[in-house]
Amino acid sequence: MTTTAATSASSDRSAPGKASGGDAAARAALLRAANINPRTGLATDYLNHFNEAIMLLEMVPDMPECAEDFLGWHPLSYAEHFTASNFKARDLAISAYDTADPKIRTAFDNVTSAMTSILSAVSDAMQKVQQDKSRAILAEQATGWVKPLVMQAGGIINGDREADVDYIMTH
Repeated sequence: MTTTAATSASSDRSAPGKASGGDAAARAALLRAANINPRTGLATDYLNHFNEAIMLLEMVPDMPECAEDFLGWHPLSYAEHFTASNFKARDLAISAYDTADPKIRTAFDNVTSAMTSILSAVSDAMQKVQQDKSRAILAEQATGWVKPLVMQAGGIINGDREADVDYIMTH
């Protein structure tokens, strides 16, 4: 490993916002360049995992065969998503998540856990029903439940959780 690579790998393990002085500014710049929020230590790329499921569910009413595609979707943790992705800074994303403020991470994990539970339950239900109409109803309901949660998770990632909750509650 080169000295530059070793220095970069070492800086990847420090906590978002917990370094001091110039280190904190360098860390924040590194996170921003990788599309990771330096205040929260979270990346919106993880939401693509849920948006994929939503997209498949939205197609089910018009194209019932897409239910099979949705059934092929499987939940992934934050680390699993980035490990399996082509995200250029996946190690940094995982490290920043691991060292994120516990309150932020708990709020984020609670929302993503709720999305995972909903999508898993809908997948189980879709496997049991045979009629396309039943699958379409399940897909529409799940989409209505999960989309606002994706917005809420995005708000947490971007450090604006309360604004998103207020928006969801008023619309």
